[in-house]
Amino acid sequence: MKLSKTEEELMSHLWKLEKAFMKDLLEEYPEPKPATTTVATLLKRMTDKGFVGYELFGKSRRYFPLVEKTAYFSKHVNGLIKNFFNDSSSQFASFFTKETDLSKKELEELRSIIDQQIKKK
Repeated sequence: MKLSKTEEELMSHLWKLEKAFMKDLLEEYPEPKPATTTVATLLKRMTDKGFVGYELFGKSRRYFPLVEKTAYFSKHVNGLIKNFFNDSSSQFASFFTKETDLSKKELEELRSIIDQQIKKK
């Protein structure tokens, strides 16, 4: 299941904070901040989708992510590769390195990461 853009924004705050009450999450937003009811609605939807859990402290809820950030984005990158690059990681890598404005240093860092992964196999 996928998060909407606004849910992803809220989830990024929750991943950063790890555990947070409503007031903590609201503080993470820049001005103009969303209404408390908007964030509450998003949290309810994300809880129903299985992305967010909470602990009760009296009448307050402390929210925490149920899905790790790397797991979430890994699934979506893999879906992107499957749907737009014919399930070919090399096509994706070729597109990524040609169509993004990477510096020579960044390309060398990518090569180093790939070399490290090859050694592990």
